[in-house]
Amino acid sequence: MSDSKKLRRLESRLARFEAEHAIRACMNRYMVLCDALDASTPLDELAGLFTKDAIWEGVGEKYQGTFGRLAGRAAIRAMLGKYMTEPAHFALNVHFLTSELIEVKGDDAATGSWVMLQTSTFASGASHLNAARLTVDFARSKGVWRMAHFRTENLFSRPIDAWNQPEALPVPR
Repeated sequence: MSDSKKLRRLESRLARFEAEHAIRACMNRYMVLCDALDASTPLDELAGLFTKDAIWEGVGEKYQGTFGRLAGRAAIRAMLGKYMTEPAHFALNVHFLTSELIEVKGDDAATGSWVMLQTSTFASGASHLNAARLTVDFARSKGVWRMAHFRTENLFSRPIDAWNQPEALPVPR
C-alpha cells in the first residue's frame, strides 16, 4: 500500500473518531441541560443542539402517546420550554446513558443509540424511574454536529417512594 493511500485511510479514521467525539459531546450537553432544566436553562443553547428541521418523538406504546412527534427546532424548543417553570418541574433529574453505539455514515450523517436510565423527583415530591432506548440521527452542517431525529422508546417506567431507603441491601447470606 502506498504512503498516500495509508495517509488517506488514517485521515478517514481520524475524521470518524472526531465525528464520534463531537456527537458524544452534543448528546452529553443535551443531557446536562435536561438534568438542570429550570427557568434559568439556556433554552436557545438547548434548542440549538437540534437541526432546524429536526424531529423529536416518543415511539412505542407508552411514549408515542405521552410525547407525540414534534417537527422543527421551534416546536422542540416550545416543548422543552414547558419544563422551565418556577418552581422547577424537576426537583431532581439525572440521566444515565449506556450501551452506546455511534455509526458515522459519510461526512455529514450519523446514528447513535443508547439505553437511558432517568431518575426524577418532581416539584410535587413524587419520584419516578424510567428506562428508555434512544435512537438519534445526527447531521453535520458547517462543521457542527446536531440532532436531526431524536427517538425515545420506553423500556420500563415506575413510581418510586424514595431514593434513599434506610433498609439494608438484600444480599445473599
